[in-house]
Amino acid sequence: MQKSYKWKVVTAFAVATLVLAGCSSSSDTASEETATDTASEEAAPASTGPLKIGSLLPETGNLAFLGPPEFAGVDLAVKEINDAGGVLGQPVEHIRGDSGDTSTDIAQQTADSHIAAGVGAIVGAASSGVSLTVIDKITGAGIVHFSPANTSPDLTTYADNGLYFRTAPPDTFQGAVLGQLMAKNGATNAVFLNLDDAYGNGLAKYGIAAFSGTSTQVVYNPQAAEFSADVAKAKAAKPDAIALIGFDETTKVLTELIKQGIGPNKVKTYLVDGNLSSQAYKDLPKNIMKGVKATLPGVLTSDELKQRLLGVDPKLTDFSYAPESYDAVVLIALAAEQGKGTDGKTIAANLASVSSGGTKCTTFKECKDLIAAGTDIDYDGVSGPVEFDANGDPSVATMGVYEYSANDKFAPKADQFITGAVPAQQ
Repeated sequence: MQKSYKWKVVTAFAVATLVLAGCSSSSDTASEETATDTASEEAAPASTGPLKIGSLLPETGNLAFLGPPEFAGVDLAVKEINDAGGVLGQPVEHIRGDSGDTSTDIAQQTADSHIAAGVGAIVGAASSGVSLTVIDKITGAGIVHFSPANTSPDLTTYADNGLYFRTAPPDTFQGAVLGQLMAKNGATNAVFLNLDDAYGNGLAKYGIAAFSGTSTQVVYNPQAAEFSADVAKAKAAKPDAIALIGFDETTKVLTELIKQGIGPNKVKTYLVDGNLSSQAYKDLPKNIMKGVKATLPGVLTSDELKQRLLGVDPKLTDFSYAPESYDAVVLIALAAEQGKGTDGKTIAANLASVSSGGTKCTTFKECKDLIAAGTDIDYDGVSGPVEFDANGDPSVATMGVYEYSANDKFAPKADQFITGAVPAQQ
């Protein structure tokens, strides 16, 4: 894009530590009570057992199409870490788990299982709404909650005991790029048609704020049986552009837009990371998606990385958030290696350090060798540079623009990848 984006970078980082207090029974002697009280004032020693990472990613639910690339990113990272000798001399264990969506309690069950298994970190969920249902449980157990795909601004200042991190930027960034992209393409009267949850409302809010023309927001229930009334509201606004912010129900919404005469062949249409798919729209009228644009956080996935990912899952067709999932696992492993502990507290206390301010390194092995030599490192990953701010958010991010050439084919607009500081919440 031609426009320059200059936003303030927040680089400070603070991590809250957990102090585990001991307690004594009524039969303890006074000296034992004194010793216990003294011990309770000290931090518990770091765990040096094998690093266990639980995944909380969508095998089912309305973001299931994002599951395969995210699982592949996790699996590839674990494989390459273990090929390089593992963490603290022991193999990393990946305990796979489904997140479902907010209409089920699958995420609760998975989180309980991971906690019982003694994981030091949980990677997921993809959905911000799902993460908000389990974040208290995960961080309350002293476990790092690290999402590769959460983008809701609601998570930025959430009370998480310093244990929540993400490699995807909050939608203050995607919203700004989306709104400005629509205006740059000539739109003056836009409809933002979004699902009613933390992700949909947050992204619409910041998209509308960045759009320079007239805008109308239509919020819909993603669990609805049909969307005729919602689309009728959008049509009544007589838009020259529509931003459709949703998950897998987007296919039904698009079908209704086409039926009411405001489909992508009539009105410029924009998708986002939650509904950018090469498979979801293949059965719509031929070439109806041609020219549709979408925004997706992250740098352009290289062909070399795609081949590595296909090595762990040959059936992959989409690669959305695979790089962010890979980097989440590598960062967790490096933080454990540097802190010489595999518990959540130790990992959280070292995540900022391994991602900024030191000697640049780009692979787990390279970074691990530098740590062993006593060198402060700065890991730059396959999703781009990752530098956490005080809230565990990336302070700098890249947003890509993609365009459909057919219902089942989209490609990046190489000249429209924007890297900049993530803007603060309004």
